[in-house]
Amino acid sequence: MTSAKLEMIYGINAVNDMIKMRPKAIEQLYVLDSRQDQRIRGLVEAANTLAIAVKPCNSSTFNQLLDQLIQSQQLDQDSVNHQGVLLVCRPAQAQDEKFLAALLNRSEQPLLFLLLDGVTDPHNLGACLRSADAAGADAVIVPKDNAAGLTPVVRKVASGAAETTPLVVAKNLARCIKNLQEAGVWVMGATGDAEQSLFDLDLSAHTAIVMGAEGGGLRRLTSERCDSLFKIPMNGAVESLNVSVAAGICVFEVLRQRQQS
Repeated sequence: MTSAKLEMIYGINAVNDMIKMRPKAIEQLYVLDSRQDQRIRGLVEAANTLAIAVKPCNSSTFNQLLDQLIQSQQLDQDSVNHQGVLLVCRPAQAQDEKFLAALLNRSEQPLLFLLLDGVTDPHNLGACLRSADAAGADAVIVPKDNAAGLTPVVRKVASGAAETTPLVVAKNLARCIKNLQEAGVWVMGATGDAEQSLFDLDLSAHTAIVMGAEGGGLRRLTSERCDSLFKIPMNGAVESLNVSVAAGICVFEVLRQRQQS
């Protein structure tokens, strides 16, 4: 259970999504034996149907497992709402840029990529994955350095999207953008300083939406690499949106345009 190749997922929704989407990757499901409500029983029944090993635990054993999770992932204990379930599994692996090339070579339909430039908050990455999945994005791309990865927090916030939407780790984001452009992808960067609106863009072709980090926005080199820069129109008093909210608006605008056409 302490193998570096395994990780723990916690929370009823995240565990349920894992059972549905990647049951063969699951090693063990731990259930706090004091929890006997309908939702827990449903998880256990689903696990038993798929021959997933289920182990009821007393509070002492369960808390030891929980402490391992908190220490290994450097989590804030107060933020871990485990709801009485922990799941040990082989994690989905992030993809590399060869995955993007293969995707472009075999695709007959316009693709959609979401690029995150230095998003370090796992909650934001999880929310971005969830929005990307809901809008039908083909992949979320992050740089190798100074960015959140696929952690249990990300998986929990993503509510299953971390298992269905590929996360691609680029060694160099600027070079990745160039490779996408050479493959026929239009790269659009979001920044509050842009003159044109998101709603003025033609997003019907292969498109990559680039979002900046929390607070800092797009790095200069990243913005210079983009084919075009845009802003999300705002009429209220706030000056900026959370990156996951902004990403959701952008990917659903792509979806809206493509459905209309």
